[in-house]
Amino acid sequence: MGFIEDFVDRYTKEYDFYAQAARLGAQELESALHAAGIRCIVTSRAKSIPRLREKCRQRERQNGGYASVAHIVEDIVDLAGVRVALYFPAEREQVHSAIHKLFHVHLKKEFPELGKLRPDKRFTGYSAAHYRVQLREQELGDSEKRYATARIEIQVASVLMHAWAEVEHDLAYKPLTEYLSDAESAILDQLNGLVIAGEIALEQLQKAGEGRVATSGRIFANHFELAAHLIGRMEAKTQEPISEAGLGRVDFLFDFITDLGLNTPEHLAPHLDSLHGNVELRPLAEQIVDVLLAEDAARYRVYNSLHIDRVAVESGTAEEESAALGIFMARWIELEKLIRELAVAKGAERPLLQAGRQLKDLGVIPPELIVEFDQLRRLRNQVIHAVERPGADYLVQVSRRVDTIIGEIQRRISESDDKE
Repeated sequence: MGFIEDFVDRYTKEYDFYAQAARLGAQELESALHAAGIRCIVTSRAKSIPRLREKCRQRERQNGGYASVAHIVEDIVDLAGVRVALYFPAEREQVHSAIHKLFHVHLKKEFPELGKLRPDKRFTGYSAAHYRVQLREQELGDSEKRYATARIEIQVASVLMHAWAEVEHDLAYKPLTEYLSDAESAILDQLNGLVIAGEIALEQLQKAGEGRVATSGRIFANHFELAAHLIGRMEAKTQEPISEAGLGRVDFLFDFITDLGLNTPEHLAPHLDSLHGNVELRPLAEQIVDVLLAEDAARYRVYNSLHIDRVAVESGTAEEESAALGIFMARWIELEKLIRELAVAKGAERPLLQAGRQLKDLGVIPPELIVEFDQLRRLRNQVIHAVERPGADYLVQVSRRVDTIIGEIQRRISESDDKE
């Protein structure tokens, strides 16, 4: 057997490994994109064995032969594949950000490649972005960590372009004795032009949808419409593209504003004006949720019932941890309410909970408690926005520390009152 058959035989034994690695990658990416309101179809596959053999033979003819199996391993990088088919091509930037956030990215390749012309073709051909990535080991369970060694190719293009590429690929990869005729090549080129025109139409459709959603009195039908509205508003404000990481959990935000009866552009507008543009540091959805919670502490109860419990179900959080989480949030709400009342009494204008140093300057937080308060505030952000789920024992400990801070602030208030 030659090197190609040795390589294919080895891959046949590892087929299930690559299929599962691709599934894990697709699940992570699909979950993140769906939560951010990106409309797409995410699929995965391990490369079919007949296609792999065919590709190896074609590459061997192009490259002048393989010197070893290891040479083929380095050359064939798409054994595990994930495909993202976007409804709206303009959202490729959001997908780019999500991929860099979720995976170790080794290479990005843009098509069409610069400097590579398509002779005798009127249109540019395949338009997509390919990423060579690996799963992050720390994000995998103990039984899944071995899949972090697999190289995965993620292909990102519009639904139309993916369909054209499939047709073009199956025809172009015929045996050498069956070259495409001039008529077939011309029809494929014509179809490519129709696909490019279709992508332009999809971009216009997206803008028309954003305009419809922004219409006065319009209710957001789902979190996809909410995401489109947020992107349009904030990109107009910052003059910069908003990535997936900059959106955050728009699905959580949609549920929250729907329950509060604030799910229209008019109701949301006042809360968008105060947002800062550094959405990579603090995603839009998180900023809006915090503004809404700051206006009325009673909304914590609504948010908790909608999202804290939901995240516990999604992540399989144990009942003990959920109970500890409830205790922590109850104590934090009491601390936050106390701090806000004091801050307003001392002249603070913003309703958002400020950092410890700012509260120290207002005379609200004792200097020796600043560092601990900021640590607890970060924990609160991680919990409320589903960034991280601490264990039950840790939550019990930090709940006691929150009680200590509340007691210290109340003691100082009492001493101040006595002096007066």
